[in-house]
Formats: sequence, C-alpha cells, structure tokens
Amino acid sequence: MALVEINFDGLVGPSHNYAGLSLGNLASASHGGDPSYPRAAALQGLDKMRHNLALGLVQGFFAPLPRPDEAFLKALGDPQADGIGGDPQADGIGGDPQPEDAAQTRLRAAAWSASSMWTANAATVSPAPDTADGRCHLTAANLVTMPHRSIEWRDTVRQLRVAFADSAHFAVHDAVPACFGDEGAANHMRMAAHHGAPGIELFVYGKPGGPFPARQHEQASRAVARLHGLTPGRTLFIEQSAEAIAAGAFHNDVVAVANERVLFTHEQAFADPAGTYAAIRAMLPEAEIVVVPASAVSLGDAIKSYLFNAQLLTLSDGGDMGLVIPSEAWAMPTVRACLDGMIASNGPIRRVLPVDVRQSMANGGGPACLRLRVVADPATIDPRFLLDEARIALLADVVGRTWPEQIDPADVGQESLAVTVRAARAALLNAAGLQGLI
Repeated sequence: MALVEINFDGLVGPSHNYAGLSLGNLASASHGGDPSYPRAAALQGLDKMRHNLALGLVQGFFAPLPRPDEAFLKALGDPQADGIGGDPQADGIGGDPQPEDAAQTRLRAAAWSASSMWTANAATVSPAPDTADGRCHLTAANLVTMPHRSIEWRDTVRQLRVAFADSAHFAVHDAVPACFGDEGAANHMRMAAHHGAPGIELFVYGKPGGPFPARQHEQASRAVARLHGLTPGRTLFIEQSAEAIAAGAFHNDVVAVANERVLFTHEQAFADPAGTYAAIRAMLPEAEIVVVPASAVSLGDAIKSYLFNAQLLTLSDGGDMGLVIPSEAWAMPTVRACLDGMIASNGPIRRVLPVDVRQSMANGGGPACLRLRVVADPATIDPRFLLDEARIALLADVVGRTWPEQIDPADVGQESLAVTVRAARAALLNAAGLQGLI
C-alpha cells in the first residue's frame, strides 16, 4: 500500500458571506458586514486545488454542507425554520414589524455560514503508521466555541463516512463531547521522516484567560489521541502561547505548520518554545525546526499576512519542500524579506508559491485553513472525492453557472437566496455523483 499525503480542500459554498461571526479572528471581524463574492471565492479555491495538482500532488475536495441549516433555526425557535422566507423584521406575534436584536441576527447568520470550507477544522487525522490498529483514524471536530461552527460536525461526519468508507483502512469517529472544545487539524501537527513512516503527533491547546477564547481544550486533544490509539511516547501535548491567542492566532496553524521532518514556526507560537523543540527532537532526532524570530516578522505581521497559515508540502520533483502562501504574505515587506532570506539560506524549504485566496482570507482563512491533510493510499478512498483536471473543470463549470455572484448582508435570510443556495449545492452534488449527500 503506497501511502501519500492527500490534501482535501473545502469547496467554498454558495452561501459564503461576511457576517463577522468568529470572535478572535481579526480578519473575519474586520470584514463583517461587507459584501461577499461566493462565485469568485469558490473559483479561487478551485484554482488553488489546480495549482497543487500541477505540482504533482494528490488533491481531493469536500463538498459544502447544507445551508441554511433549518434544524438549527428550528431549535432556536426562529420563524424561518418553517420554510425559509419569513419576514426577517416580523416578531411572529402580529402588529407592526419589530426589528431583530443583534443576537438573533447573528444566530440566523450562523445558520447560513459557509465556514465548513475551512476543512482544517473538519477533523483530526492520524495515519495508519501511528495508530494501534494500523488504520487511518479521523475524529470530527465539535467546534463548540463558535455557534456557527458547532452545527457542522454531524454533516461533516456524514461526508467523511462516504469518502473514507473502507473500514479496513479507515475509522471515522464522532466528535468528542461538547464539554471540551475541539477545533480539529488546525491545532494538530504530524512530523515523520516521510509521510509513510511512523511519526510523532503534536496536539496544541490553549488556556483561557485572554481577551479571546482558547478554542482547543487539552482534554479534547487527549481524548482524540486515545480514540486514535496513539502511542503516548510519540505524542506531545503543547500549550499555545497566550500572547499568540491574544494577538489573533485563534488556531495554532496561524503561527506554525509542520510537514514530514520540518516544523516552520514563529518564535512566539508556543508557551514553552525551548521545551517544545527539545521534546520534538527527542522523539524525532531528524527534525528540522525553522524558527522565524519576532525581530524579523512581528507576531502581528505573521497573523495579518497568514505567513504560517500556509501549506508546507513535499514536492514531487525531488523531494524538496515548498510553501504555498497567500499572496498577501508575499506582498508584505517584512514577510517577503524573511522568505527571501529563508530560501537563500538553502534550508529545507526551497520554494515559495503564492496563491490568490483573497475571498477566504477576508473571512479569516488562508491556504492551510482550506485543506485537511490525510496520509493514505488513494486507492482506498472513494474516487468521487479525488480530483484531476477534468473533474476540477466540471466543478468550476457548476460554480460558474449556479453560485451567487454577490451576497450583501441584507440578503442573508431571504427566501430567494435560500432557493439559489440550495439549488447550487444540489447541482454540484449531482455533477460530482454525490447525490446521497443532498
């Protein structure tokens, strides 16, 4: 069985909008209330998938989840639950229409959120070489810290169990109990001599106390490690630095990323950097740790540019590593100087590959947010979730014909938009042969 890394990107859904729902995500907050462009966003994402496919990598995708989520609205007693399209200003009692309060408006927006596009939060993945039963394990993230994301996991599990249905090679777990917040692979890294070798798994958690919530709970990480049957001596639980969370690093993947033997990190990513690096080297002696000092790139610049929310990939042309970064990072002078120096140093990261994911960036997610990494044999995965040029062209055609061009804040909650969003998703699933997910 040939084990390779497969990146499964979330296709940006037709309800993509900027509601500013994610506390602690500075980009999301700063664009809250702006018009969004779902068609452009999805096509940008598909272009990134095409870009990585052209590098000789195996590329997959996940379909958008059903939106708006009527079950969520019904549970909240929202009048829209009885068929989208009620007057958003009506109080449901009679008399003159009454304005919604801000909380009701935000909860309604949560039912429309397209945030499942960031599949780094879909699940935590441990490949077969690391697990007790020799299968690849995936545990869906409960995402309970943010209401708009907490509604995702059941539909995520449903899709994962279709894509990874071969029980001889995969085990897909429900989310851990909601008493402990789990945000998936965005707070998890794996390092190994190569993808198919036994590796070490790094779970990064935060502690509450700052201005923004610490989204990953240590006990959630430990529960996932137990569910996956990981060896304690090859598993690390690392505290994220409080200053990184306070600065807007709502997930660890905003300040650190790993691939095979390499960890690329900001010096302020972890509460105990020296202890973290020592523990990694003790478990994986060949580890190479590339640290960007704050004197070169400030924590603020790192977070604003999403330098570390990059895809660190082993390229097919000789095994060198490339860093797929958002174009915003390449355009920031301090970051550009850092990257130029890193390439000139002849270290393990040899290429920098900028991509345009502006629509995702404006809502708070860069290239790494858009993908879930799975080390597996592609032959064991449902082929409907794997891409080639023809299949990308098929998806792009559906997006171009059916995704809304623009969504304004006032559109969210309207019956006409709900009809368009549902029809677009159904067209995508039909074209992809995934009608069972409708």
